[in-house]
Amino acid sequence: MKNFKLVIALIVVASLYSCNDKKTRQAQYMPDMYESIPYKTDGAKGLGGNPVNRKPVDGTLPRGGTPAYDIANTIEGYDEAKATLISPLEKNEKNLDNGKKMYTIYCVSCHGKKGDGNGYLSTSEKFAGIPNYKDRDITEGSIYHVLIHGKGVMGSHSSQLTYKERWQIIQYVEVLRADLLK
Repeated sequence: MKNFKLVIALIVVASLYSCNDKKTRQAQYMPDMYESIPYKTDGAKGLGGNPVNRKPVDGTLPRGGTPAYDIANTIEGYDEAKATLISPLEKNEKNLDNGKKMYTIYCVSCHGKKGDGNGYLSTSEKFAGIPNYKDRDITEGSIYHVLIHGKGVMGSHSSQLTYKERWQIIQYVEVLRADLLK
């Protein structure tokens, strides 16, 4: 009975409180959620004396981002990539297995299962002159450059493959090339 009287009293108080003037705000929970604190983001003092819109430090990557690839799509750029780029990935079975999967999806139709240039598009005479990995002087960097920019009839695969998948394919291509050179 005591709790019942308390509930009735709370209802009466809430009813009276809610009957106030509707045109003015009576109570506000967390007013900073409704009224923003204005400041000039590019102002001299910024927020709390610190400039707000500073440029990030050089070399900063967004979360999940990859380094920018700024080697030009030229013969000189190809030679630079061939001489300087190396894979940042650890050579292990996991990377190699995913490289094989990605190679099967994107590369087998032209380069063949063994990397000998005898894929479906070559054997059906859709394209001629698909290179054999054994006959080419290739490095990790040159393969990466070709995956990014394309070369000859081969188009760029930069939009289909993530940064990591490109390097995984390169690991698998190196294994295929080593098998062909035996």
